[in-house]
Amino acid sequence: MTGTTDGTGHDERLRRWRMVLGGGEADGTGRSLTGTDAAMDGALTALYGGGTKKTGANGTGRDRSAGLGASAPSVARWLGDIRTYFPSSVVQVMQRDAIDRLGLSTLLLEPEMLEAVEADVHLVGTLLSLNKVMPETTKETARAVVRKVVDDLEKRLATRTRATLTGALDRSARISRPRHRDIDWNRTIRANLKNYLPEYRTVVPERLVGYGRAAQSVKKDVVLCIDQSGSMAASVVYASVFGAVLASMRSIATRLVVFDTAVVDLTDQLDDPVDVLFGTQLGGGTDINRALAYCQSQITRPADTVVVLISDLYEGGIRDEMLKRVAAMKASGVQFVALLALSDEGAPAYDREHAAALAALGAPAFACTPDLFPEVMAAAIEKRPLPVPDTTRTLRNP
Repeated sequence: MTGTTDGTGHDERLRRWRMVLGGGEADGTGRSLTGTDAAMDGALTALYGGGTKKTGANGTGRDRSAGLGASAPSVARWLGDIRTYFPSSVVQVMQRDAIDRLGLSTLLLEPEMLEAVEADVHLVGTLLSLNKVMPETTKETARAVVRKVVDDLEKRLATRTRATLTGALDRSARISRPRHRDIDWNRTIRANLKNYLPEYRTVVPERLVGYGRAAQSVKKDVVLCIDQSGSMAASVVYASVFGAVLASMRSIATRLVVFDTAVVDLTDQLDDPVDVLFGTQLGGGTDINRALAYCQSQITRPADTVVVLISDLYEGGIRDEMLKRVAAMKASGVQFVALLALSDEGAPAYDREHAAALAALGAPAFACTPDLFPEVMAAAIEKRPLPVPDTTRTLRNP
């Protein structure tokens, strides 16, 4: 038998079980906590302690409820505690649970609360949903929180997105009969290596590879059409960041449209994704058909246009008209992409009937992680099959 013989190993196991079980009378550990362990246990109990019974001095059972209370100072102290004792990824989960379980959304309207939270995509979504009721004294702090998350996302996503899409644009613009000044000699040589003549020590270029004279002009139009219903909060955040990145590329003309039952064009704010986000209004109904009608009206070069619909497809408008619009856009040469979600979360809830109908039109609907999005856009630009995740195999083209 391995391990210590002085009881240290057994004591450590009891300690861990005590932390897991929460210290109720039935946990069976008989272990008390001190120091940091007691502080960690207190932070967990404040959030997850509801629903258990604790015997009072008179022997009667009483509920041990969560102990944060409804005051900003106590919540701010709790937020400081969990950031001290737990890693950032755990802190973000506990914050989301606190908002959901204890109804702390209204406390996020107070500046001192926002200064204490660990900023992440989900917190940004909550703040955006509260945007219309947020007091002016809080908005500046809220924008600072959103700015931090957006800047972090741009640092993580921008370089790879630009590199991937620049390569796709170059490949899509390649021509086989370029002028002499437009020949790409490196690619031409690689394409003609089979025609190497050893006796002359040269390559005979049967096929020239190069780019047209308009290579530096706008090559593709991209329309991001984003459902801003409450369930799409994380997708709205990521899409706004990607929209700003795409708008920074001179070869892509980017349009960003958000919708619920109304349609709002936020293209003129794409230079700052924070402005885009505060221009959205999470919640409300959904009219995809109306949004696609607007996007369709903005298309002037269908063969060079990519339309990305980001929605869970729960349509409150006219379903058949929505599908007809998608079919018409595809028939005109538009590359149409339907994303059920653009986030790092698991499989989203979505309207399966509408997803299947889009797949039948040749527009498979699938959830997409932010890391996969550049590859999806590159495939759409090059007009090749989209990298649909295997988990959505049932929604592929029949």
